[in-house]
Formats: sequence, C-alpha cells, structure tokens
Amino acid sequence: MTTPLAGLRVFDLTRILAGPTATQLLGDLGADVVKIERPGQGDDTRKWGPPFVKDAEGKDSATAAYYLSANRNKRSLTIDIATEEGQALARRIAAECDIFVENFKVGGLKRYGLDYDSIRQVKPDILYCSITGFGQTGPYAPRAGYDYLAQGMGGIMSLTGEPEGEPIKVGVGIADIMCGMYAVSAILAALHHRTKTGEGQHIDLALLDSQVAWLTYEGLNYLTSGEVPKRQGNEHPNIVPYKVLPCADGYFILAVGNDGQFRRFCDFAGRPELAEDPRFATNAQRVQNRAALYPILEALTPAKTLTDWVEGLSALGVPSGAVNTLDRVFADPQVQQRGMRIEMADAEALQGRLALIGNPIKFSKTPVDYRYPPPRMGQHSDELLKELLDLPDEEIARLRDSGAI
Repeated sequence: MTTPLAGLRVFDLTRILAGPTATQLLGDLGADVVKIERPGQGDDTRKWGPPFVKDAEGKDSATAAYYLSANRNKRSLTIDIATEEGQALARRIAAECDIFVENFKVGGLKRYGLDYDSIRQVKPDILYCSITGFGQTGPYAPRAGYDYLAQGMGGIMSLTGEPEGEPIKVGVGIADIMCGMYAVSAILAALHHRTKTGEGQHIDLALLDSQVAWLTYEGLNYLTSGEVPKRQGNEHPNIVPYKVLPCADGYFILAVGNDGQFRRFCDFAGRPELAEDPRFATNAQRVQNRAALYPILEALTPAKTLTDWVEGLSALGVPSGAVNTLDRVFADPQVQQRGMRIEMADAEALQGRLALIGNPIKFSKTPVDYRYPPPRMGQHSDELLKELLDLPDEEIARLRDSGAI
C-alpha cells in the first residue's frame, strides 16, 4: 500500500513548532521531507528540555522531548546558508523538491538567495510556503511572532480562564499547531492547482491570521451581536449545561447539546422535574438561567461516582467524559486502540525505542506511514547529497571541511 503524498519531496527550512508541525504531517502522509539545519546548532527545540530522551545507557541525551513532538518522518541535512557555498547547495537541493516550507522573518531569506523569487528561478513550479507571526504584509509584518503573542493578540486568551481570573493561554502552543495545520491544507490545495495548471505559487501563512480564523463561533458571536464575549471558565457561551461537575471521586464533563439529552440527564440524575421547569425546559432558557441551574447540578452530582456518571450517561446518549491526566489519556483503551501512542525504533535511545504520539488520520486505502524517527542533526547529510545531487564522497568531505555542511 502506498501513501497519499508518496513521490513528493519537501525542502523543510523550519524550526520550533508551526513549520515542523506542517512538515511532519506532510511526512506522515508520505512526502520525503528534507529537514535543513544549521551545522552545530540545528533546530532550537533540540535543546528545549528537560525532559530529554534517554540514551542507550539511560542517561540524558542532547535531544529534548519537545523536538520529538514535531520531527518524525524527516531526514536531516546540515547546510550553513550563511555561506555562499551553502546557499548554492541549498538552491540545488530545492530544485529537486516540490514544496518549500520556511518560517524565517519576512524578507530574511532574500539575502541568502532562498526567498520565493530566487527559488522559483531554479524551480518554477515550486510550492513555497512562508509561515510567520504576522504575514508578509501589514504594519506588523516585520515583527517577530510567537505562539504566546498570537494567542493574546488573536483573542483566544480573552476567552480562556475563569470569569474573574486573569486571561489564560491554552496549555499547548495551539496557535503554532493550528497554523501548521492551515499550512498543510493550503499546500495540498496549491498542489491540486499545480496538477491542473502546472503553476507553482507562494503561500503566506501567519500565526495571528490563523488564530483569528479559529475564534469560530465566539468570533461570530461578537460580529453578530457587537457584544464582546467574556471568559466563561469551563462553561459554554451558547450551551447549558456544558461544564465540569463534581462527582463522588473527582470531576466529570457534562456536555448536553440539546433538550432531549437534558431530559435524559435529569431522569438519570433522579430529578426529572428539572426538565419541565420553565427556566430550564429549552437550551435558550437554560443559557439565560445558568446561574440558577448550575448550583442545583453541583449539589446533586456528588451522589454518584465518575464511572457511574460517565458509563450511565453514555449508555443513554448523553455526552460525558472524565477529565484525564496524561497518564490516564495514554492508558485509555480507546486511545490505545486508535494507535495514538506509537513506538519507533531508534538504536541510540533507551531500549532501542522512542515513544511518540500517533497521527490521528485514518485512511482506508493509503494509511500514514511511520518511516523515520525524529532525526539526529545531520544524520542523513551524506545520504541525501549522494541521492539528490549524486555527489561523490570526496566532494562531501570537502563541503564538510569548508563548513558548508
């Protein structure tokens, strides 16, 4: 069985999270991803620990777990693009690629001859994707951009946290991750266009733009009403009850999406009259009267255990679930059956294996393929220079001696 993007090659000049997220997904889908790293330094996240990967002797290696999260299915080639010889070598490699992904500051690659206009001279149909904090245009374009800034400036922090608390960022770099996802969607759309027309193009992705885009219904709540949404904590602005509630041995999530589910919940909870109460009979009424309903629910839910609530409500078609810590997430039989924890062979890791998070996409004909564990810096330099440019060993040795690779 083949993979969807088998036969495509990606020139990956990205680091940190947004760009590597995009190129890892392309790699999982079968593209050959060539990760370009600066000799001696590499991707910054290699050092973003602890925790670090344990080596074969059980000691901390130089590779952080953070780096592992976004660099599977890539081969690493070191090139010093600050040197003229390195720049020329990078252009030769790019000419052998279909897709070019970079996340340098706006205009930062022009001085190296690796900007879109330069690359399309050697590869006219290149799909060139730039990922920056604020995009290629606009008053903020020259600024450096980070996930935290995008979350704050893009509004998601104003919606996250307790009503009376301070704004809170999401617990992972979600602006980076979503920008990487949008980048892959854009690349695949551009690939379809190229298949039809033969034309390459430049794709401009910004962390701030993508953050604003996935404000979704809260953004539309504001645009429709003119009222600025407020933080709801664990509540939902448009659905009630939709909240974390206490139980006899912890907390569970109750996510009632319609009036029928609310009636079934009330029956199971032993309070059927709540569904007939004119304050709570419809979702619109429950939203208006949430301050009256939630204290009632918080008083009755401790009567049952977490298992009682989740299993009982799920059997009735009422959405509910546990609030899991990560040890419970990866021990969950559903998560395990769906292959969301994988292991890949790595001779230099403890017990010769790396534990990684799996890809969530399930194809019936062209499944994702885990071919390469996250590479060590420059691990594939010789291999790639021979494979793509047919360079002899002597020339590779000379490039290494010159500092170009």
